[in-house]
Parts: sequence; structure tokens; C-alpha cells
Amino acid sequence: MSETPDERRRAVALAYQDPSAAPVVVAKGYGELAERIVSTAKSDGIFVHDAPELVALLMQVDLDAQIPPMLYQVIAELLAWLYDLEREEAATRAE
Repeated sequence: MSETPDERRRAVALAYQDPSAAPVVVAKGYGELAERIVSTAKSDGIFVHDAPELVALLMQVDLDAQIPPMLYQVIAELLAWLYDLEREEAATRAE
């Protein structure tokens, strides 16, 4: 039996294309495409966060479209957490 899209791995990539605007969905996909998105991000040193519920919501956003206002808070919290991780990592490397 083949997997439905909901059973396959999903991935969404976000980017800021305009610092004054909301993040934009720059890549998204299921299965093999999702694996390539994650692999490319990791090889480029981009943090990958596993949040299935958030990915399910972001999969509904069109490519090259800004995230909807209802997701601003959760994305802002994720980015704040990521910035803290990067700061800690930089401090550890500096020691």
C-alpha cells in the first residue's frame, strides 16, 4: 500500500527576502523532495527543526508567499530560540 502525503516526510524552508516583511516559503515538499530540502539545509549549515504540526500549517502556504499572520508568533519564538542557540554555539567556539 502506498503512503498518503500525510504519512510521508514533509519539509518546508523559510527565508526572509525583505527584512521588513514576514518570512516567505521558499521550498516545500513531500517524500524524496522533503529529504533533499532537509539534506541541502544541513549541508549548508542551516538549522533544521522538526515540528510536524507547524510543517502541516506551512505546507498550506503557497511557494514564494509570506507566512500568514496567524503564524507570526510561533515563527518569532522559533527564531528567538534559534538565535539563542547560535549565540551559545559561538560563545562555546570562542572559548
